[in-house]
Amino acid sequence: MVDFACKEFEIEAVIKCGLNLTKAELQILKYFLQYGQDWLTTETIAEELGLNLSTVQRSVKKLFERKILIRSQNNMDGGGYFFVYKIRSKKDIHELIMEIVNSWVKRVDSELRSWADENQ
Repeated sequence: MVDFACKEFEIEAVIKCGLNLTKAELQILKYFLQYGQDWLTTETIAEELGLNLSTVQRSVKKLFERKILIRSQNNMDGGGYFFVYKIRSKKDIHELIMEIVNSWVKRVDSELRSWADENQ
């Protein structure tokens, strides 16, 4: 729980908001955290969580683009390939979130400075 002035935030809400995640993306992130460093396919995730495959594919793509997941290409014997994913360390995710939080703090500071300088 994080306490900010007049509001308390569960850490899960900070992660969801900080990374701008949908409910499905947060659910998938938590699933990856549960399995640690296992490589997972989108099909496995969809089956395990009871989510539509296209929802999982979209969510995993976003998590990969945001550098939360690592992706590896597996080539099949008969041609073609598929991707497997695993989560980065909590330390890496912590650093990503802190970059976002620090950016937010700078914006708040700038807005407060502008507010303080009005009509003086």
